[in-house]
Amino acid sequence: MPASSPFLMSLPRQIKLRAGEVPVRVRMSPRARRLALRIDAQAEAVELVLPRRISARRATAFIEENRAWLDKRITALPPRTVLADGATIPILDEPHLIRRVDVARERQYVWIDDGKIFVAAAPDQIARRVVDFLKERARDEFQRRASDLAVQIGRKIGRITVRDTTTRWGSCAASGNLAFSWRLIMAPDAVLEYVVAHEVAHLAEMNHGPRFWNLVEKLAPGVDRQRDWLNRHRARLLRIG
Repeated sequence: MPASSPFLMSLPRQIKLRAGEVPVRVRMSPRARRLALRIDAQAEAVELVLPRRISARRATAFIEENRAWLDKRITALPPRTVLADGATIPILDEPHLIRRVDVARERQYVWIDDGKIFVAAAPDQIARRVVDFLKERARDEFQRRASDLAVQIGRKIGRITVRDTTTRWGSCAASGNLAFSWRLIMAPDAVLEYVVAHEVAHLAEMNHGPRFWNLVEKLAPGVDRQRDWLNRHRARLLRIG
C-alpha cells in the first residue's frame, strides 16, 4: 500500500507524550495477526504494525489505548550518547574515552591506546570515523568467531555483512551468508559470541526448534543469560551514536 493512500494518510503521524511530539511510523505486515506497537529506540519513534483488514479508526484507537505504555517506554529510554570528544563508549563492554587529536598515528586516523579511542579528525568528523572504526573491528570479530564456530559443526560460512539494524542483531541466509549489527562490538564478549553462535547454528538448523537451541548452547553456553542481557541493554546500544 503506497504511503500516500487515503487509509495511511488518515492515521496519526505524531503522538503527544510527556517527552513531546513523538513520530508515529506505520508498517503494514501481512504476517501480523494483531495490531502492535513498538518503540524505535534509535529514532525515538513509535512504530505501529498493522495486520490485514484493519480499520483506521481501530488503529487510531489502539494508539490511544496504549498511550500510558508509550509514555512509560519513551520516558525510560536511556540518554543518547553522542560520539564526540570526551564521550565514553563501551568496546566489548569495557568503557573507552574518545579523545580528539590533530595528527594521525602511522597513517591511522583512529586507534586505541590505554583505554582511550584516539581520533585524528575535525570535530564534525569524529562520529563517522569512530563508527567506521567500530564496524571494521566488529567485522574482524564476526569473521574470526564465525569461522571458528562453523568448523566445530562442519559447516562453511559465506560472506559476512555488517549492518546497523534496529530489530535483529544477526541473520543467516540459506546461502550461508551472515549479517550482524556492528553495535554488538559494544556488548560483552559472551553476548557477541552468543549472537555469532546463533547465526552459525542456522547453517545446520534453519529453524528455532529444540535441536537448534541445543546446538547454540553447545557453541556458546549461557544462552538465556546472554539473551537477557541483550533484552535489557538493547536501547542503550541503539542510542550510542
